Amino acid sequence: MPSLTVDTPTGTFVLTEEDGAIIRATWGLGGSDHTPLLERAAAQVRAYFRGELEQFELPLKVRGSALQRAVCDAIAAIPYGYTRTYGEIARDLGSSAQAVGQCCGGNPIPVIIPCHRVMGARGLTGFSGEGGVETKVALLRLEGAAGLLI
Repeated sequence: MPSLTVDTPTGTFVLTEEDGAIIRATWGLGGSDHTPLLERAAAQVRAYFRGELEQFELPLKVRGSALQRAVCDAIAAIPYGYTRTYGEIARDLGSSAQAVGQCCGGNPIPVIIPCHRVMGARGLTGFSGEGGVETKVALLRLEGAAGLLI
């Protein structure tokens, strides 16, 4: 599968494409494939980290259970600079907050599907991406949501 590595303030970020859709984004080392979709995705990631992009416009494909896909859809609908709780998403989906949390942790396309915008009932929680909570805080600060961290 083609992948492209992008340098970001939170570390090296790898975008992976399959069948015309982004299927994975993760921190680490990856490829240097320059497909039109990966180039567009990399440009949008760079613009996001410069504070110039609030909404990604990319074809995405989330693999997983129906709940995983529904949680990712709900997360993707959270506006830039805002947060929701696991419990709020769980109520909307008729699920449990714990199940939503597990799906957030299994989000295959973080940043683009902004699971960093999901908080616990009492505020800041973990983050499964590179750098853990520190990366989550950095992403929320970038979006101007730092006041929501308390």
